[in-house]
Amino acid sequence: MGVEAGAQAARSRALAVLRIRSRALAVALLPAAGAVVLIAAAGMGHIEGGGWTAVRWTVTVLAVLVLLGAGVVALVVARARPAMSPTIPITEASAPDLYRLVRDLADRLEVPAPSAIALTPDCDSWLEDRTHRAHGAAANGAATDGSEPATASDRTGRDSSGPSGPSGSPSTTTSSTSTPTSGVRSGSGPGSSGATTAVRGAVGPQRRTPAAPVLVIGSPFLWWMRVGELRAVLAPVVAGTGPSAHPDIAAARRFVRGLDAAVAVSSAPGRGPLARPVLGGVGRVARLLLRSCRVHAAEMERGVAAAASERAQTVDYGVRIVAQEQVGLAYAGWDRLLTRVALPAWRMGRWPSRLDAGVVSALTELSRRDRLAEGFASRLGERPACDLLEEPGMVDEAASLLAARLFHGGPAEPGPDWAPVAWQEYPDEVVDRKWRADAARLHRVLDSLGVGPAAGTAGADPEGPTLGRVLDHLTDPDPDPDPDPDPEAAAASGAAVVDAAPEDAGDQDEPSGAEGRGGTLAAGLSAELAREEAAAPPRCAPAGQGPDDALWDDGALPLFPLQPPRSGRELLADHVTAMVCCAAVDTAGAAPGLDWLDGPSLLIHGERAADLSPRVLTLVEDGDPEPLRAWLSDLGVRPEKPVRLV
Repeated sequence: MGVEAGAQAARSRALAVLRIRSRALAVALLPAAGAVVLIAAAGMGHIEGGGWTAVRWTVTVLAVLVLLGAGVVALVVARARPAMSPTIPITEASAPDLYRLVRDLADRLEVPAPSAIALTPDCDSWLEDRTHRAHGAAANGAATDGSEPATASDRTGRDSSGPSGPSGSPSTTTSSTSTPTSGVRSGSGPGSSGATTAVRGAVGPQRRTPAAPVLVIGSPFLWWMRVGELRAVLAPVVAGTGPSAHPDIAAARRFVRGLDAAVAVSSAPGRGPLARPVLGGVGRVARLLLRSCRVHAAEMERGVAAAASERAQTVDYGVRIVAQEQVGLAYAGWDRLLTRVALPAWRMGRWPSRLDAGVVSALTELSRRDRLAEGFASRLGERPACDLLEEPGMVDEAASLLAARLFHGGPAEPGPDWAPVAWQEYPDEVVDRKWRADAARLHRVLDSLGVGPAAGTAGADPEGPTLGRVLDHLTDPDPDPDPDPDPEAAAASGAAVVDAAPEDAGDQDEPSGAEGRGGTLAAGLSAELAREEAAAPPRCAPAGQGPDDALWDDGALPLFPLQPPRSGRELLADHVTAMVCCAAVDTAGAAPGLDWLDGPSLLIHGERAADLSPRVLTLVEDGDPEPLRAWLSDLGVRPEKPVRLV
């Protein structure tokens, strides 16, 4: 370990954590020591009498119970599997240039090189210790069946020395899953420094020295950043392997991670009546020890981060300042791409297979629109960091599937109802299908409310789904439905609205325009969506994955939800917008399109219609259809014409 002040502070804090471990061991051995003293004294005749015999047996029994309890706690802490972040493993054969860049960087920093490299669908980078024997066994099994398991980590023990850009992911998770198998070669990468080597897909013999941690890189960085920028951003992260190799810091981290894993084991449901109280006691002891060393562990990590940052200042310092701007920009583009572009596709049962490449398109579009980002697009002529991968397309596909798994809770493997979609197919496969599915749902709810056809449809199909029907229903202030609705449909609608009422009861800030027919229609849409989600078949674990090997519980997905549940007003506005877009496509020659920053969009004569949303909101919130009717008239959209639904 170097002479940096942060490294010395980290070592002192690590020793404090180890002292807490030693005190806990001493407390566990104290009754046994007392029993030994009493037994020895009795054997030598120093203590006699019935009172001392009772004391001796009491202390002996207490010592045996304490030793058994301590042994159980130590066994659980030692064998509990620490959490591991969900990542895409990158072997040296699939990215020799990337491994070479990281090793050269480690040589310049005079620190051990990371033992392997992995990617995560997040705008962050860190070091992760995967030396636990459970992780090694999992990696071996992954190499056998072609995929490496990955679990969601609480990242408490990760090296935070790198310039972790803003991240939208929560810092604590407790579930896990398997990394998608999309053709990326998996298994642990070979060792990266000195004579340390590893055979891909095999677990090596017991190591004489601790293995270096795994370098986890955010996949959006590889596609947006240039090679020099990536090297500058990774410098503080790789520098963290120096303090991580110190025996005291490594031992303190193992102890904290073991306690954290023991708490997770004790909190897991489904335990038997005998195991539940035992694990409950283990959990209480582990939590007590965690509280005792929490401050020291946090200060230790801060010291490690400070030491790594100080050491990295000698490498590409000027470039790193510029690269930090790209970190924030990449996060902004990634967040926008997930929430505006990927999320609608995931809801339709499709997952974009080139999310990382989409970040480049989104940020290029941002630089075109935003004068503040004009200079960023000029960097695209330099070599992108994704060129360091042998097969960037396959890596991007795997990262995209994992992102859908983490942020939306999609299946772990592609299937008929969970298919990849290319960007050129996005308008037809996602945008058009989404609009028509929403329009069909809107008319089903109108049917259940007994709403009749729109006025002025005598020449058209009176039973067809028209935009005029929606406009008339939301415009008419008289909440008098069809005088003779279908009794069964009306009863079903009433039940649906009653079921959905608690969901929308908290929306006290809804404007008065959302009451009446609009409020009833919004409640009906919420209930219809809830029924569709409840009727969806449960997701099965990937083939060959047993209950003990399941890497996360599907009930806990998504781990990082992108958006809170939509309110009734938002659902109604989305469905009315979808109906307007369907009418424009069918009657005015418009087309579905993809906007990299705003997601699904309506193209009119090749230009994006950016002025539709305010007019729809005026109709939904105020019940005023005139701005929307004028907009439709200018474009030649005929609201009385039936539209095609899915």
